[in-house]
Amino acid sequence: MFKQTLTALAVSTALATPSIVLADAHGQTIVDIAAGNDDFSTLVAAVSAAGLVETLQGEGPFTVFAPTDEAFAALPEGTVEALLEDIPTLTAILTYHVVPGAVMSGDLSDGMMAETVNGQSVTIGVGETVTVDGATVTAADIEASNGVIHVIDSVILPE
Repeated sequence: MFKQTLTALAVSTALATPSIVLADAHGQTIVDIAAGNDDFSTLVAAVSAAGLVETLQGEGPFTVFAPTDEAFAALPEGTVEALLEDIPTLTAILTYHVVPGAVMSGDLSDGMMAETVNGQSVTIGVGETVTVDGATVTAADIEASNGVIHVIDSVILPE
């Protein structure tokens, strides 16, 4: 059932947001893919401000739960600007979106806890939709040379 749900998600996502699902990301790092996509301009700016570009271009592998610009825009007004001025908090939030290793959608299970790079864990939900700490995965398994990206529809915050 999970694979059917994910396949349906991938098909509907490919039809709904073709700019996110890249046909050929071969040889590109997670940062390259994000930087080459207008839907991730806020994420790229935040990763750059936090000094994480080099890390996320590294060997990895990493799994990144990548919020879109819409996800950042849904935060309360002024939040993104405040985070860009508070690098320790920004870094904690960004590293909460990264899991060591390449975790593909087929590796996920309902209720699974995945430890993030910042040391806290996110909870995976698998049902009619796939969620990460309540954020819905809108595109899954975008493979990079150093890991995988799963696009999410909101910014997840550590406790």
